[in-house]
Amino acid sequence: MAANRVSRKVMGRLRLASQGLLGPGLGSVAEAVRWMTATQAQDLQASLLAIGLRVPGAGLSDVRAALDAGSIVRSWPMRGTLHLVAPEDLRWMLDLTAERLHRVVAGRHRELDITWADIEKCRDVALEHLAGGGSVSRNELFAILEAAGQPTTGQRGYHILGSLCRHAWLVQGPLAGNQQLLVAFDEWIPVSRTLERQEAIAEFVLRYFRSHGPATVRDFAWWTQLPLPEVRAALEQVGGQLVDLEFAGATYWMSPETASLLDDGVPGQRSVLLLPGFDEFLLGYQDRSLVLAPEHADKIVPGGNGVFKKTIVAGGEVIGTWAMAGTGRSAAVVPEFFDESAPLGAGAELALAKAAERYLTFLTT
Repeated sequence: MAANRVSRKVMGRLRLASQGLLGPGLGSVAEAVRWMTATQAQDLQASLLAIGLRVPGAGLSDVRAALDAGSIVRSWPMRGTLHLVAPEDLRWMLDLTAERLHRVVAGRHRELDITWADIEKCRDVALEHLAGGGSVSRNELFAILEAAGQPTTGQRGYHILGSLCRHAWLVQGPLAGNQQLLVAFDEWIPVSRTLERQEAIAEFVLRYFRSHGPATVRDFAWWTQLPLPEVRAALEQVGGQLVDLEFAGATYWMSPETASLLDDGVPGQRSVLLLPGFDEFLLGYQDRSLVLAPEHADKIVPGGNGVFKKTIVAGGEVIGTWAMAGTGRSAAVVPEFFDESAPLGAGAELALAKAAERYLTFLTT
């Protein structure tokens, strides 16, 4: 498909639609996590809002309940970064990425004096303690490992924990306040899909472009850190189920359903959304310039410190950041626009007020 009067804002709104942020949304918390394939979640509270915004009527308690029930899980399936995924998908994702991640951290493990024998010993100690449905906090696990002669100071414990989770021996389970307890993977996720590598990459590719399109092959390869040749081979396999679009000298892929919106006019021209920091709308792509002007990138990640601010998205474009002021009944959303001299217009002002109301409602339901 050739781009015909397609602008960056239109491309941004297509992404909003494919991610469930425009239109009818997604049916339930579990369905939203499954549809998104993997949702950035190193900031737990931000990830709960990210999913809640994609499910009309969902509240904070609904997303927390899904974590407590194990109908969604949070782990390190790729990039060494926490994501929310459907439980049945986690094992095959880890199978694809764990070996590479293990090579990436090998040097740091040598510095911390972590051998494979240490990891196996920690696995055995942890699983023995958790057998029969047990759960522990991170600090409790570290105390157990210390008692078994495995030091956990100086990031050693964190790296051991990451290895135990990447190899599908442990997983983060129910919430205790705003922390997740650790549980045995096989007990918490008794049913897992197993896929051959080629089949797994092909499914990953298809689901990413359906939930994140329009996006490029390089976006996906960055997102998963899978080798580009394997990604291109997988796209050959599933490309017939997707639609390609040429825009600004690059090829973008998306679902036929998303592409069909171009026929009748992409909705959401006057939409205003308040997205959490680290939302997939911005984080899910290597090249973010489609929705965020490069000159404003440092306003989202000040000083390049890796911490992404909450974003205001109007008509498919990131136009500012926002924060909360006050608590309880006095709580209010405080927007900060990149261009304070450009008025939103009455319709967008109303949409912003509704987005703020939606956020405050989410927190209390």
